[in-house]
Amino acid sequence: MNYRFQNLLGAPYRGGNAVVTQNTNLISPVGNRVSVTDLVKSQTITLPIQSSSNIRRIAASPDGVFLLTVDDNNRCLFINLPRRVVLHRITFKHPVNAVKFSPNGKYIAVAAGKLLQIWKSPGFKREVFAFELVRTFADCNDKILSMDWDNESKYLIVGSKDLTGRLFFVDKKKGNYKKPFLFLGHRDSVVGCFFGVDKKKNRVDKAYTIARDGFIFSWGYSGNDVNRDARDDDLMDVEPPSPGTPEREGEDGERIGKKRKDSDGKESGFSEGEGYLSGGKWELLRKDCFMQAPAKVTACDYHKGLDLVVVGFSNGVFGLYQMPDFVCIHLLSISREKLTTAVFNDLGNWLTFGCAKLGQLLVWEWRSESYILKQQGHYFDVNTLSYSPDSQLLATGADDNKVKVWTVSSGFCFVTFSEHTNAVTALHFMANNHCLLSASLDGTVRAWDLLRYRNFRTFTAPSHKQFVSLAADQSGEVICAGTLDSFEIFVWSMRRNLLLEVLSGHEGPVHGLMFSPTDAILASSSWDKTVRLWNVFKEKGAVETFRHTHDVLTLTYRPDGKQLACSTLDGQIHFWDPIDGESMRSIEGRRDIAGGRLMSDRRSAANSSSGKCFTSLCYSADGSYILAGGNSRYICMYDVSDQVLLRRFQITHNLSLDGVLDFLNSKHMTEAGPLNLIDDDNSDTEEGIDKQTRGNVGYNLPGSMPNNGRPVIRTKSLKIAPTGRSFSAATTEGVLVYSIDDSFIFDPTDLDIDVTPEAIDAALNEEQPSRALILSLRLNEDSLIKKCIFSVNPTDVPAVASSIPYRYLQRLVEALTNLLERCPHLEFVLQWCQELCKLHGNSIQQNSRNLQPVLKSLQKAITRIHQDLADTCALNEYMLRYLCSKKGIYGSLRSNPDPDSINYMKNIHATVVIGIIMSISRRILQASDVNG
Repeated sequence: MNYRFQNLLGAPYRGGNAVVTQNTNLISPVGNRVSVTDLVKSQTITLPIQSSSNIRRIAASPDGVFLLTVDDNNRCLFINLPRRVVLHRITFKHPVNAVKFSPNGKYIAVAAGKLLQIWKSPGFKREVFAFELVRTFADCNDKILSMDWDNESKYLIVGSKDLTGRLFFVDKKKGNYKKPFLFLGHRDSVVGCFFGVDKKKNRVDKAYTIARDGFIFSWGYSGNDVNRDARDDDLMDVEPPSPGTPEREGEDGERIGKKRKDSDGKESGFSEGEGYLSGGKWELLRKDCFMQAPAKVTACDYHKGLDLVVVGFSNGVFGLYQMPDFVCIHLLSISREKLTTAVFNDLGNWLTFGCAKLGQLLVWEWRSESYILKQQGHYFDVNTLSYSPDSQLLATGADDNKVKVWTVSSGFCFVTFSEHTNAVTALHFMANNHCLLSASLDGTVRAWDLLRYRNFRTFTAPSHKQFVSLAADQSGEVICAGTLDSFEIFVWSMRRNLLLEVLSGHEGPVHGLMFSPTDAILASSSWDKTVRLWNVFKEKGAVETFRHTHDVLTLTYRPDGKQLACSTLDGQIHFWDPIDGESMRSIEGRRDIAGGRLMSDRRSAANSSSGKCFTSLCYSADGSYILAGGNSRYICMYDVSDQVLLRRFQITHNLSLDGVLDFLNSKHMTEAGPLNLIDDDNSDTEEGIDKQTRGNVGYNLPGSMPNNGRPVIRTKSLKIAPTGRSFSAATTEGVLVYSIDDSFIFDPTDLDIDVTPEAIDAALNEEQPSRALILSLRLNEDSLIKKCIFSVNPTDVPAVASSIPYRYLQRLVEALTNLLERCPHLEFVLQWCQELCKLHGNSIQQNSRNLQPVLKSLQKAITRIHQDLADTCALNEYMLRYLCSKKGIYGSLRSNPDPDSINYMKNIHATVVIGIIMSISRRILQASDVNG
């Protein structure tokens, strides 16, 4: 039951800016969450932290420890990345368009509307209000769009919408204020501004400003120490008021910025020394055009070490230029829509691009012209999903007509099928793990080969139909699909690719379809308020009909086939005995799933009756509890036998979605309707993301109406992995993956006064591994169980395994599965598994239902290791043959150890290691270069 959020699939990027930390970690915003991708390990995770709305800007500290996120509601989170926790929170008063840490990590520059604010960076220390506003500049006439620090964290160059760039000296002089230098001549908004560095002196000697209309200005700086004092006296003036900056009286009676003291007693304000750019002269060196009109510049970045500029345009083209000579290195098109982010990594060899409208995230190595990462999410909502039998793969289908297959462990999509011409409504994995079925509104059911990545079967009806449900029997020979328009069930033969039968009898759309896990009985549910059982292999027609008082939305079988659950439009879950045809029990879930008021609702959330029903059901692996989700922000978990609510998961706190709040703010209501639903044609979307209007397709519920406003939060599909250790939900936010919490939980199975960690250590010291292992299993502490497993001598494994009582067998198999996935002692752990299967085979077979989840987890781990070893051996086949041919050399070395021969064999060993490392690196690159 201890499930917690693990990852978010189906949407690698949703908008905002991406950053790269520690040269290989890519951080990108996904809605109101943050995704972190390890480009070396080819693995992505989503932080279990949510903002109040969609994140628009992020910034990372130079050491990669802290992350700053700002959402659409101007609420900021200060996050500790290694621990994945929020340290501090703050709300800005103006929309934030840019934010950046200083190179020394002490300060944060925030572009809040027209204001440039300098904040002291919080740390690990607990404080009531950790953010300290050090200084505020109010010189810009329009909102600030970009900024950049110099190497010494003394100067800031900013570009704004008022067609100018400004150079700010952030160090504070008492009672005086130096006006910023203006970079003029632009004819459009300045979307990028960067400092150039002299590599010999490691100081700023040039600057670049990039305008939105496709021009780049190169500025040069020449120092002038002779007239520095005169120029400074001319530019000095009384400091203008600093909006929002706290002030206090100084010792000499003047108003100065408030300062705090650090733990060592030193003041934490800026220094008061003279800036090194204060006495020189800036001049325009050259002005160049990217020649991409009418496209606009939407993203840009600069690498100071390599003096390279990368620019992304609104037509999906990017350009890489060598400065200051403006030499075009690459000019390529990578997307059909505008690029919303472009960034270098620390070394400058990888380029990261993001396209918010298509959900694309690309990492490109510009020297070798190859992809390091290529991911693309679903363009619209995910409708359905399905786990593979070994729980390693997850398939998703969406309204964008695509079927994607994801690797659950890495979070990457490795294949995309786009042959469907309409929304994908149902998916089903075959038992052999290499075949996937998909049904669509385009009137086809397609079978996909996951080994050759091709469509090898296409099933159609005699006339055009819209399929909304799908099922296949255990043998994989019979394929069934339910329709939306003709209310029929079509039955095909997989091997012969022929239509066998058409089952008629329903009087409404057939939205639920599933074969019994134990026999050939097909169950179907329809909006005609019935559930029908069919025997597709014997007589024609329905075997039995279960009638309800409301429309039946979906159904599911218990894994043992002895119970059938279905949900109805009135919010109830009914349980039937499919053998005797009797109603067993029902659960009233209207109050559990209630909550959330839409912008267009005229009634409050408590009085509204719409959406209070479950549209997706799924049993656990052992059938003891059931998951239910629907048109709500909640996923409910019920105990089947006791009919009680065990837990309720809230899938999101994102206020950018409709249906999250229970109470709406009345000030947002106008005569023309809710303020958030009124289209503003004059709104400026050049820095943001074009909002996608996701209309309701109209087949989800009876009488459903299209929604032309904000996306509505809902759960369209739920699936529990066959291992039982995780489940996935297809929601408006994407595919949310929840897994069992691996953190320590004290849950002893057979606790006694003598069962203590000290007793376990005493048994190990007395060389009694059997007693120590049984005590650790009774205490049920993971670290002690693993310690006792490794303390057993390999020759004593059969004896110790035979002494384990059956009631502790499940916990021991779970520990061995965890060791298979994480520890290097592969042969030792496999020996344990083999002995347990030999000695406890009869007990496992008799209680297969209770042990099925852990056995599937063990099978999943062994299968993954087998595939990794097989791939490694296949890539090193000739090296292994060569070693076998040199077998005679080893024998001669034992009898006559010649130094030259020993060195020769050392070289062979080095060659083998290098070959294996190269093969593993090739596999990593192949896994990274996936099909988006």
